[in-house]
Amino acid sequence: MYMLESHLSPDQNRVIEAVQTAAGEAGVNVFLTGGAMRDMLAGFPIRDLDFVVEGNALKVAHAVCERGGAKTVHIDESRKAADLVFASGVTAQIAMSRQEKYARGGARSTVSAATIQEDLRGRDFTCNAIALSLNRASRGLLLDPMNGLADIERRELRAVSTYGFYDDPSRLLRLVRFSVRLGFTVEERTRMQVANAREAEVEARIPPRVLSEELRRIGAEDRAPEIIKGLEEAGLLRLFSPVLGAKLNHQALTRLEKAVALLPDDSQWRGARFGVFMDALTANLTPKEKAALVKTTEVPKRDIAEWQKLEARAKKLESALKSPRIRKASQVYQIVSAAAPDEVLFTLCHSALKPVQERLRSHFAKYLPQIAEILPEEWATIPVKPGTPKYAKARETFIAQRLDRRVKKPVEPPPPTVVPVVETAGRRGR
Repeated sequence: MYMLESHLSPDQNRVIEAVQTAAGEAGVNVFLTGGAMRDMLAGFPIRDLDFVVEGNALKVAHAVCERGGAKTVHIDESRKAADLVFASGVTAQIAMSRQEKYARGGARSTVSAATIQEDLRGRDFTCNAIALSLNRASRGLLLDPMNGLADIERRELRAVSTYGFYDDPSRLLRLVRFSVRLGFTVEERTRMQVANAREAEVEARIPPRVLSEELRRIGAEDRAPEIIKGLEEAGLLRLFSPVLGAKLNHQALTRLEKAVALLPDDSQWRGARFGVFMDALTANLTPKEKAALVKTTEVPKRDIAEWQKLEARAKKLESALKSPRIRKASQVYQIVSAAAPDEVLFTLCHSALKPVQERLRSHFAKYLPQIAEILPEEWATIPVKPGTPKYAKARETFIAQRLDRRVKKPVEPPPPTVVPVVETAGRRGR
């Protein structure tokens, strides 16, 4: 528990407390699982919190939202899972502990309630099959039925089941993504299982909706170009488009990777990458080839519209940032803060105007860190009560004053005057 709390942000710790409380009131067991446990044990930042409930998970999720700390962004009725986003920006999933059985590879699974041990034994890779009890009677108990902790220590990806790639062929895509993201090697037996599954051409049974979901996950990764390269080398990139491998714009993908490195590492900015990623990924495709990729992957219409209108939206931001009337840091901060995150990222990737690039980079490298350094006692000096309509404006004024103030350099005292000693000729020999 100490390791967990030290790896989590204060906001993430508050989310865990809220879910524990809701599960306790509902009388069900709750566990922290999946990527959160893997990342904590491997020493990576924890992006999302995954909770598994032995019981009615949607009831727990509803209770968490009713307390006013979160809203539901997606519900999977078949798996009894809810994706939540909290006011602090923390994202979490609360899901029922379950077993999934497949009538055939790539088909939708039949889901049934199960114990946490059965749930873990049905996961994709052993590093994702670890859970931590958050229940009062066993709080802090580590559950590791597939010996995933040892694989994390060896930095290996090992499949949980011999037939895992047949049951869910999309695990072939995830294997490439995890190996790049985590820097893990693929265990020898798992490589053999991959070879057998590929010989049976199970990848052809990956549903279009899953391809779309995987594209979004790849776009949210920091090393997306390497993942694309890994998929190309594995012969899996053709699942998205048969011509994509030969027409990759590596320069555009590298430019995106460098721009992403400047941005805050949170769910809001990661979620905004999809349109810019798709623009870079398909930069060399013809309109017809782009349309074929969209049809193959069944990208949602809303996402397509945002992607296609992104360049026009970003032009407005570029126009605002290049204005010669901008002379203060607070002006840049106000313009960038008001813009949509995907517009900011697109402008970072594409603008050839030096003032625009300099102002965007200053915003992330200088202005945001300056605001983060403001102490709670300093925020308390704002002469308006938080939560009132006037507070937001007063806060903006306070930030502007902080960004625009000139820090006086300490005045150094002048060096001491040295008086030269003059010797007369008569004294020299004494």
